[in-house]
Order: sequence, then C-alpha cells, then structure tokens
Amino acid sequence: MSKVKKKIKSIKIDVDKCNGCRACEMICSAFHANPKYSSNNPERSRIRLIREPLKDVYLPIYAGEYAKAECMGRDKYVIDGKEYGECSFCRASCPSRDAFKEPDSGLPLKCDMCEDLPPGEKPLCVQRCLNDALIYEEREEEVEEEVKLEDVETGLESMVDKYGLQKIMDTVARMSMSKKG
Repeated sequence: MSKVKKKIKSIKIDVDKCNGCRACEMICSAFHANPKYSSNNPERSRIRLIREPLKDVYLPIYAGEYAKAECMGRDKYVIDGKEYGECSFCRASCPSRDAFKEPDSGLPLKCDMCEDLPPGEKPLCVQRCLNDALIYEEREEEVEEEVKLEDVETGLESMVDKYGLQKIMDTVARMSMSKKG
C-alpha cells in the first residue's frame, strides 16, 4: 500500500435544521431508479430519514460501507433533550437491519455522492434540502491506497454472506447450464 492524496467528499448533517420533509430521500431514489427519474422508491435511496415525529426527532443518515457482522452497540444518546439509539447514527448496511439494502436483491447500498452529475455539482440531496440541513464538503487527505474489490466481487461476497457459498455456486452452475442449452 502507498499513500496518495485523495479528495474526500462528505455530507455534514445539521439535525437542528432538519424538519423531516424527506425531499432528500425522494430525489435520491428517483436519481438511482433505472432509468433515472423513472420511479420513486425510498427503499432505493442512499439517504434515509430516521423519523419520530411525536418526539420531534428527524435524523438524516446517508449510506456508508457494508459491514459483514452486526455490531454490539446498543447505547442511547440524548442530544438537546432528544433520545437517539446508536444504530440511528450508523451509516453501514449490516445484517442487523434492513436499512441501505437494495429492496429487490438485498445487496448493500452506498452513497456515491451522485457521481453521474457533472463535475463540481453537489449531490442532489444537498441541492434539494429545503432547510440547508445537509452541507456538502470536500477536502484532500493523504490516505493509504488499498486494492479494492470489483463491484461484482463485492456483490457476490454479500450474497455469499447471506446465502452461503455452496448455494451461490449451485445457482451459478444451474444458470450457466440453462444458458448453454
């Protein structure tokens, strides 16, 4: 591994400004529909709003890395008189919850900062946030560069974790036989 300068993109969240309108979820799900903007399914959104309107709790969280194992964090946090569970702050797609998983395949979702937009444009969730609760930030950091798995490998790894290697191998073998015949 070697150190390289990398542009780090992130979204800072000001929970005091969020009113729970879900505009961020709607535009994200439409942008990631296939074809783009053809449908609106919040389960495909890379940003989710944790909502508890009776407690006036609105907490947008955007999808991070996939976690293979469930964490042990079950702490509660009180911020400005509002109570949050530790999972509320977690950005990972993990086995203990359904958040940030593709609804049809169960594959993990990760925020791509709307990388298909022209260079210099902010992610759509930030652009559509009516109260400026989402703030886009870019910075340069020196990071260790590691070999990354291809998208197909990441997807297969997730499916193996869910269904087991033998079931995946049997399915691929069966599919390859049906394509030949």
